[in-house]
This record gives sequence, C-alpha cells and structure tokens, in this order.
Amino acid sequence: MKSRFLKYVKGLEPRGIQTTIMFSFSVISISIMLILGIVLYLRFSNAARQETIQSTRRLLEQTGENLEEYLISMRQISDTAYYYLIKENDFSTSGEDIQSRINLLYEANRDNLQSIVVYNSYGGLLAAEPVATQKENLNVTEQGWFQQALDEVENMHFSTPHIQNLFDDSTFRYYWVISLSRAVEITNEGRSELGVLLVDMDYSVMSRMLDQINTSENGQYYYLCDSSGEIIYHPRRIQISDGISSENSRMAAGYKDGVYDETFEGERRKVVVNTISYTGWKLVGVIPYSAFTYGMVNMRYFIVLLMLLMAMMLAVVNRIVSQGISRPVLRLNDSVREYEAGEKPEIYIGGPQEIRHLGHSIQKSYEQIEDLMKKIVLEQNERRKSELDALQSQINPHFLYNTLESITWMVEGERNDEAVFMISQLARLFRISLSKGRTIISIKDEIQHAQSYMNIQKVRYKNTFSVSFDIDPDICSYSTVKLILQPILENAINYGVSGMDESGEICVEGRRDGDNILLSVTDNGIGMSEEEVGLVLTDSTRIHKRGSGVGLVNVNRRIQIYFGNEYGLVIESEPDEGTRVTVRIPAVPYTEEGTKLLEEGRSE
Repeated sequence: MKSRFLKYVKGLEPRGIQTTIMFSFSVISISIMLILGIVLYLRFSNAARQETIQSTRRLLEQTGENLEEYLISMRQISDTAYYYLIKENDFSTSGEDIQSRINLLYEANRDNLQSIVVYNSYGGLLAAEPVATQKENLNVTEQGWFQQALDEVENMHFSTPHIQNLFDDSTFRYYWVISLSRAVEITNEGRSELGVLLVDMDYSVMSRMLDQINTSENGQYYYLCDSSGEIIYHPRRIQISDGISSENSRMAAGYKDGVYDETFEGERRKVVVNTISYTGWKLVGVIPYSAFTYGMVNMRYFIVLLMLLMAMMLAVVNRIVSQGISRPVLRLNDSVREYEAGEKPEIYIGGPQEIRHLGHSIQKSYEQIEDLMKKIVLEQNERRKSELDALQSQINPHFLYNTLESITWMVEGERNDEAVFMISQLARLFRISLSKGRTIISIKDEIQHAQSYMNIQKVRYKNTFSVSFDIDPDICSYSTVKLILQPILENAINYGVSGMDESGEICVEGRRDGDNILLSVTDNGIGMSEEEVGLVLTDSTRIHKRGSGVGLVNVNRRIQIYFGNEYGLVIESEPDEGTRVTVRIPAVPYTEEGTKLLEEGRSE
C-alpha cells in the first residue's frame, strides 16, 4: 500500500505538471490564434475583395458618366449642326453662311473635335471644317460610318477608333478618331434630299479618360468595347491588334451591368460591366484573382505580427497560470520527498481547495500507514517468536528423549562411568541449548554443542562410527542460529552410519566462503536417491523410519526465518556413497549489537 502511494506521489513531478499545463495551454492558445488568424485573414480578404469590386464599380460608374457627358456633348454638336445650320438653310444659296457657322461651331469645340463634315447621299462633299482638300479617288460611300448612317436613318452611329484619312494634310499628320455619323435632310436648290453629317471626335480625349484609371500595378485594368465586342479602348490595344494578346470582349459585350466570374486563358478573374448610354458600349473592369491577394501582403504581415504579440502575451500568461497551479503541487511534492527520505516534516497543506484536500489525505494516509506498519512489525515479531518456539519445542524433546533413554540403558547395565560421562555431556549440551534464552549464539558454542552431542551418541552407539571436526578457527567468532548441527548429526547417525559395522565415518567441517559461512556434515552411509533428496526439505509430512523426521525441515526454516530465503541447507547424496548436508549462513560477527539485530530479525 505504501509503495503504491509513493509511486503515485513520485508521478506528480512539478516540472511535469507545469510542462503539461503550459503545453496544454500553448496548444489551445496556438489553436485559437491560428483559427483567429485564419478567420481574420478570411474576413479581411473577403472585405478587401468586396471593397475592390465596389471601388471598381464606382470607378466604372464615374468614368462612364464622364464618357456619357463627352458623348452627349458630341451629340449636342451634331444636333446643333443639323437643326440650326443644315436643316434650316439651303446649300445653294447659303453655302458660305453654313460653312462659316460650322467653322464657329468647330472653333468652339476644337479641343474635342477633329472635323465636322457634311456629305450628300452620293458622297459629294458639301461642307467641312477645318477646311481641307478631300483626297482624290476616295469613295466615301464605301466607308462604314457612311453606310450605317444611311441604313438606319433614325439613329446616330458611333464607329470604332480609326485613322481619319478623308483629307489631304500638308503636314502628313493623321489622327485617331471615333466617327459620329447620322442621316440628315439637306436642302439644295429648294429640293430636299438625304445626306450624312459626320462629326469626328478626337480619340485621344477618350483615351486620356481611360488611361487615368488604368494605373493599377496589381494586374487590374479597364477597357471599352462596342455592343458587338469590337475593342474601342484597351491598355493593350496594340498587342491585341498585332495578335500578341487577346481579350474576352465578345463575351463581355453580352453581359448586363453587374459583376461576373469568368476564366479566360486559364486565369480566374472578376469582370465588372457598365453600359454607356445611347451607344451600347460596354465599359469593362477586369480584376484577376491575383489582384485580391496583391494588396493583402501588408495585411498578412499585420496578422502575423499580431499573432506573435498575442503568442508572447499568452506565453507570459501561461507561465503565470501554470506556476500558480503547479506551485502548491510542487510544495506538496517537496514535503512528500522529505518524508520519503526518512524525515518527519509536516505535509504541505495549502493552495486551492483540491490541493488542500489532497494534502490532508496524504497526511492522514501517512499516519495510517505508520500505525499499520508498527502493528504489522509487532505482529510479525510475535509470529516469528511463536513459530521459533514451536520449532524449538519439536527439536529439544526429541533429542532429550533419545539421550535420557541412552542414560537409562547405561544405568540399568551398571555402566556408571559411562552414565556419568553422558550426564556431564548432557549438562554441557543443555547449558549451550538454553543460552540464557537467546537463539543466536557463536559458531564456537554451536561446535561445542555438536561435540557434546556426538560424545553422547558415540557412547550410546558403542563407538560403531568415528567422528572428526575440521573447523577453521577464524569462523568461531561469527554468529549462527543455535542447534542447527545437532539434527543434521542425528540424521547422519540414524539414516547414514547406524547400520554399519565400525566403518561409519562422520566428518564436520567449517569454513568461510566470501560473505558466507559454510558448515557441513558428511557421512559415508547408505545415501539417498535423487528423488529422496528432493523430498527431504520439501515434504515434512512423510513418514521416516526412525526419529522425528522433521529435524532438517525445521533447521532449514529456522535459518531462513533469521537470515532470509537465500540461506539454509543444501543436501547432496548418492546411494551407497554417503550424504553431505551443508549449512549456508551469512558471515555476521558475533557481537552484542549484531546478536540484538538478529534476534529482532533485522539482519542485513
């Protein structure tokens, strides 16, 4: 019980508890920070994406309004030229006046215009500003803007960007224009006929408007196309015209105003579409998905820095919390270690309620363990004494009975000298046997006891066997349990040499072997089989031919009670060869302190 409790307490290492708490808190903190970081990044990323889309829509709307204002101004110029100059006058009588007024209109808007031209239905030039000479061999009726104007007389028509090539220019300078054409009613010599009014808008004006919004470095760009997908403006217009690049303008031309997801040439992107009124043109903003993360680099750095700061703060908090939790356990563990080391400290009782309860429980357990151990030791000592007394009572009456029987035979046979010798040897033997109530005696006294015993037996058996003692004097000062040789000698006589005719030999030897003392009794008697040897010390219930039959078993048990199970008797025997019984005991000096320890059963 005590060992299991101490193992439990040892398992409560404060470093292990603190490490476990810090590790658990760290895992939880890191998990929370990662989740928080991912959520923040996704929220910011989504917000940034929505903001990018919204800002693109606002920019498209603003740019679209600017384009619409510009186109409205061009429509107004066209309406002014038609309704106030062309429709109200006859070219045959007021041609110069019409030309002069067109000149005034052109001069007022020359920053946005390249030319204002009036043609009849056959392509004949009626008026033009600025004044220029039309190129020879030029068939105006084949021009797209001319044909569109006459095909749909009720509408105004805007062309795609092209180089103005109607007139000769002495400077050889030609400009990109967008032509606004419409069918007009011309009066010439009092007759009404169809004609075409052409207003060439300066393409650079629109180009500048769109160049101003194509300044992003994240891959985002804007372009303008007509309702059929023909490119009007594109930041990569030259590369597209040369076939180096391409644009999904025909798909965008079919979109209504709004935001669309599309994949073009393997790239995912958002497309924002805004329609220019009166023209059907589509102003398109293209946002590659890479643009959404382009602006998130600083946000990533911010989130990483925020997580590092949180990690540092959580590390400090974790350490404070873990120390606060583990400190009472550490102090409790220290007091338990002191107790385990043999001291008697007060078990620490403090900290949270659970630790105080544990301290009270440990203190109470230690007190109960000490009381229980004392009780167990007392019971064990009493039990050992009772068992030794029982064993001793089995040996002494048996030997005394045999000896007294021999003396009786001598007295009856009037062998008084032998009887006196026997009585004197018996007195010496009982003096050592009693030993003032002690069980531990010196090997010297045990050998003396054996010699007295064998002297009595030799007289009894009329010297039918011989006995020799070969004892190393150095071992005489060591301790042993008394009366361990007598039962062995008794068995050597009864089961070994008693039936032999004066040829029996018994030899008693004693020597030291390292930290052990070996005492052996050897006879040349009838011996035993291997099976009988195995039963001598294990089967105390078997019936023997002579004697009590329990002598060797008791000797072995007495030795093991005092010295441990690794000590005791070793029996070697061969049939018709003899038997050797060896006593193995530890080499414990025969001193007052050593004897006391052995008597109390605490020998090392």
